[in-house]
Amino acid sequence: MMGEEERLPTQRDGAEEIHSKPENGARTCVCGPIYWFRMLAKELHWSFVFGVVIVYGMSQGLGGALAMVGTEYYMKDVQKVQPSDAQFYSGITSIPWIVKPIWGLLTDVVPVFGFHRKPYFLFAGFMGVFAMLFVSTHKEVHIVLALLSLTAGSASVAIADVTVDACVAQKSGIHPSLAADIQSLCALSAAIGSLVGFSFSGIFVHLIGPQGVFGLLTIPAWLVLLVGLLLKENRISNFPYEQMNQNFLKAGKSMWKTLKCPEVWRPCLYMYLSFSLSLSISEGMFYWATDSKDGPSFSKEIIGYVMAIGSIGSLLGAILYQYGLKNCPFRDILMWAQILSCLSGMLDLALVLRWNLKLGIPDYFFVVIDASVSQLIGRLKWMPLLVMSSKLCPAGIEGTFFALLMSIDNFGLLTSSWFGGLLLRVLKVTRTEFGNLWVAVLVRNLLRISPLFLLFLVPKGDPNSAILSDEVLNLKVVDEENRESENVELVSLVRSSDSDGR
Repeated sequence: MMGEEERLPTQRDGAEEIHSKPENGARTCVCGPIYWFRMLAKELHWSFVFGVVIVYGMSQGLGGALAMVGTEYYMKDVQKVQPSDAQFYSGITSIPWIVKPIWGLLTDVVPVFGFHRKPYFLFAGFMGVFAMLFVSTHKEVHIVLALLSLTAGSASVAIADVTVDACVAQKSGIHPSLAADIQSLCALSAAIGSLVGFSFSGIFVHLIGPQGVFGLLTIPAWLVLLVGLLLKENRISNFPYEQMNQNFLKAGKSMWKTLKCPEVWRPCLYMYLSFSLSLSISEGMFYWATDSKDGPSFSKEIIGYVMAIGSIGSLLGAILYQYGLKNCPFRDILMWAQILSCLSGMLDLALVLRWNLKLGIPDYFFVVIDASVSQLIGRLKWMPLLVMSSKLCPAGIEGTFFALLMSIDNFGLLTSSWFGGLLLRVLKVTRTEFGNLWVAVLVRNLLRISPLFLLFLVPKGDPNSAILSDEVLNLKVVDEENRESENVELVSLVRSSDSDGR
């Protein structure tokens, strides 16, 4: 994902630094990522890059991979719920991601002891540690308490995420030419973390069980807590807490004014509908792949490896976007991504109907192809939506508004999950009966066509052009002097590293 011009869009000095290196093919492949990473650290400050890697790579990527596999086996083997119920419960645990604007609003306008970022990282870390410790140390816990603990763990990741999202939105506004690179950094961190997490998830579930995996999830939570401890942030003295209500009102008015703009609500509507219309039946497929007598009967290790290889597809999607697609118009990328998503969904249909065996293709090989292609296409669809979202954020409420846009996406995913669970229940897909699973796959694939008719809601421009008018971009919510004086950076444990990073 590094190179010259289209392969590595940088500011002038960053590009000159890379162009000065010998253009040896092998050396460029090895050193290109390093130069690109150094350029981002120089242009955006190393502390920002470090924070992105920790939150997206460790907490969401690695931790999210372990949580996904661990939760699926926990619901199936420990709680012993039906696939449709598991689909519904997965939606419940995602609710903290839907209320992200609340976390964003708090980080933007409510400092704690004079700090805007530190306390929220600390709170998120503590919450994650305690939630995962509870669910991992209680063997026979009621499903309600289990859901509360898992939802609290999800909330801890969401709070840390929204804090970094605010920084991402701010940096994208300050460095618009690097907006795509910033999203590539986020995507690569998450993809690499997911690759590592999925690679070991099945092994850990097999060796220590799903609840043991939850115990391991305290490690990413401790790292988030560490970020909060290392965060160097200028303390705001004499903050007018009595004006918080006024700040909330200003934030609400600014968000409402922005949302009323056609160039904002139209892409927001598209994002929600494109996700909600792509029904998720993942739990039904998971139960079929592991428990069905007519299915492949994959082991825990195989499930982890398949997901790991699928995350490679996600990584390749991020690289493909960075190399050749980041300058393409939003509508073009989303159109082709949706078409390919419809076609790739037919692989699931072929797998459930066992057409792959009739063609002499083993289950494992076929599932690996299916997972890789699906993840690659999903990343190609997700990347332009992230870039577009970062360009819809007005100044002063970047964290809140970016969180609102992400919550719209997550609400679409929640709708997709719950309606997918309803579809499984209507078709009577259970722990032991999978006769109608192919119908659910076919319905899902047909619904994936519908977002193609909604592309008129997406801006015609490309990632390098502005979406909002100057009037909307310059909306202010908090005192300008406080925003300019706020300098958030991470303190290195080694003083020399700090000087080198600067």
